[in-house]
Amino acid sequence: MRKVLLVALAVLVAAALALPASAGPSGPAALTAQAQPSGQLQSANGEYVVAYADGASPAAARAAVKAAGGTILKENTRVGVATVRSSNPAFVRAAAAQRALVGAARNRPIGRIPSGASASKDEVERLTAAERAAARSGGAHAGRVPGQEPFADKQWDMRMIDATPSGSYRVSQGRPGVLVGIIDSGIDGNHPDLRANFNRRLSRNFATDIPLIDGPCEVPSCVDPRDVDDNGHGTHVAGRVAAGLNGLGMAGVAPKVTLVSIRGGQDSGFVFLQPVVDALVYAGLVGIDVVNMSFYIDPWLYNCLANPADSPEAQAEQRTVRVAAQRAINFARGRGVTPVASMGNAHTDLGNPTADATSPDFPPGANYPRTVDNSCITVPTESRGVISISALGPSFKKADYSNYGIEQTDFSAPGGFFRDYYGSDQYMQLENMNLSTMPRALAEAALEQNPDNPMILRDCRGATCGYYQYLQGTSMASPHATGVAALIVGTHGRKDPRHGGLTMSPGAVERVMTRTARQTPCPFPPIATYPDRAPDLTYTARCEGSLAHNGFYGRGIVNALTAVID
Repeated sequence: MRKVLLVALAVLVAAALALPASAGPSGPAALTAQAQPSGQLQSANGEYVVAYADGASPAAARAAVKAAGGTILKENTRVGVATVRSSNPAFVRAAAAQRALVGAARNRPIGRIPSGASASKDEVERLTAAERAAARSGGAHAGRVPGQEPFADKQWDMRMIDATPSGSYRVSQGRPGVLVGIIDSGIDGNHPDLRANFNRRLSRNFATDIPLIDGPCEVPSCVDPRDVDDNGHGTHVAGRVAAGLNGLGMAGVAPKVTLVSIRGGQDSGFVFLQPVVDALVYAGLVGIDVVNMSFYIDPWLYNCLANPADSPEAQAEQRTVRVAAQRAINFARGRGVTPVASMGNAHTDLGNPTADATSPDFPPGANYPRTVDNSCITVPTESRGVISISALGPSFKKADYSNYGIEQTDFSAPGGFFRDYYGSDQYMQLENMNLSTMPRALAEAALEQNPDNPMILRDCRGATCGYYQYLQGTSMASPHATGVAALIVGTHGRKDPRHGGLTMSPGAVERVMTRTARQTPCPFPPIATYPDRAPDLTYTARCEGSLAHNGFYGRGIVNALTAVID
């Protein structure tokens, strides 16, 4: 009976997940248009994301879409991507046969922000119930230290990268003219530790809530306001980058840069391809300097070009994901945007993947086992031009969950590691994780369920109170590097006459990060073991490479102080 219910749910979800979109003029304003959801499950008409072939004219691509049986709903000619509706059940195959098209992918959640209480391979940010029961915490905070934020004693991550009052803060706290885009579940722009740095005018929401997976819409349009985060993931990431130095809670790596929410994620944690493409293009158009992408692309954990285990339609979908994402990244980079991404939480050597039993992971139950190799990539982590970040614990050890790989790891950063310091009193301490900002509504709802929830802290300055939560993951490591990149732009960038702020080429940003990162060698012997995970040996990881560049630490641990004095 349970299997029947799951299959029925999968069919309903697959039928419902289509993002309406409307055609309109080009430019940033066009990218902000949000269509109204129909409220009906679409079964006869499917929606797809189509990538145009290189060199194909827009006219030829449009004709090819029509020939395949599709109608264009929204088109982004800057990157050759369109949203298409078709009643042809074989549209993906028909589109792949058109010379003017790369292919098509069903318009459904293809990216996922790790969320929820699960602690599976790809959702490790929050602890399992057993881990929460075993957790120990030092309580609220030991007391306010003059010149430091109240929770500074819990921010081992900032000490690791020298983002402290005696470190980078005394040299540079970032510049408001540097814009950091957060492509995520949104930002709580009213959080007292974020609102001074949050730019509502530039922020946009490219995601439309879908009641079937996100719950009831909070507003009639089902498009949440640009300063709302009903998931919490994006707000946590934003705090890691730029929580203010204001005597409240904690501080970010670059506490004076400007935060811009360019939301691509659903309340439920899923992310659509088209909103992410639009968010990256928007970032390039309005002068965003750095974007943080703490998510991975689904439904394919590995996007292969021609895996024999895949059907022609599945192959076309994966090619479309790779091409569309890469074009959007290229467009953003060409406009001065430095893209930074998390490496993922599957404790896998991305340079040597062997098996994928989880794809496609949507709709539920659609996955099947297949053999993969290094020609298959995780997107956006392995997309060209993206700076990819692995996660470390407070002992500087690679976190057990963090992906790694000598070809893939560009830099490393503190991401939290609850199980660090195995065999000591520091093992399973909540403070081994990362503490950052949390939306008030989510915090109060969680505390109503459990008033003694040790994962959530509260701090007040007079009548102003903010909430904070402990999380861990490469999603938390990435924004540390994003904050350092923002400091580099503020220190070394030049005036940008197009947008009135600062600009710096992504290549130049990465070169400064390389010069200033703390080079860290592989452990000796070069094998990381995690005894508390035994007998599961999949967590055992081999580090390859040299001091200058290796699979655990990349070119080093990012450092805020050396980045601003370089």
